[in-house]
Amino acid sequence: MSSNILIVESKNDKYFLQAIIRYLNCNIEIASPILISEEDYMSMDGLNKIKLTNALKDLKADIQKGEIERVGIIIDIDNYQEIERINFINECVQEAFAETPLLIKVKEFVNLTVDDLNIQLACYFTNLDGQGELEKVLKTIKIKGSVHADCLESWKDCLQKNGQQITVKEFNKFWVDMYIRFDTCSKMEKKQAERKCSMKGFDYVMTHKTTIWNFEHPALNDLKDFLQLFC
Repeated sequence: MSSNILIVESKNDKYFLQAIIRYLNCNIEIASPILISEEDYMSMDGLNKIKLTNALKDLKADIQKGEIERVGIIIDIDNYQEIERINFINECVQEAFAETPLLIKVKEFVNLTVDDLNIQLACYFTNLDGQGELEKVLKTIKIKGSVHADCLESWKDCLQKNGQQITVKEFNKFWVDMYIRFDTCSKMEKKQAERKCSMKGFDYVMTHKTTIWNFEHPALNDLKDFLQLFC
């Protein structure tokens, strides 16, 4: 039986996507649900051309066995333009699979042929308003009160007044960690805070604490549209 594979950038991306996929499965009534198991994720643990190219090459054996039907690549857009990210993926795909069609836009499949077997490939870039990464999206879709995390704005202002800087990316990561640790952690969970109330325990958070996020937020619409291509 062929499967749909997602190549993702990090373990936290994997846990986040697994949660959304579970959520979508509960709400897809006509199309078959997305069936992506733990083994169907390939985490690159940080992004570079060699890692993505190798991740694609590693799929060849499964493709040749007819075990893969569709492949999706999801990476952060960070501060790049969409076309820059598409070109980056095309370079990796061309190196892994010679003479393949070029991706033109996100959320649109191209057909690849490997040993007379056809598969489909598409990409998506995690972003908010064309910039950012997973933490920026998480900060936007939080649903619980966030007084502890929000007070970090005063801390950031203090840094700036004293000639210190923190990047938006660093701040968003810190904000999400504080939101999980101090705004949404129960007394019982605090007894195992590192495992249940931190980004180090993000797998636990995205499995057992999904109610701290709003999966109906419009910021997720494009991502959910992409995932439904794999239904």
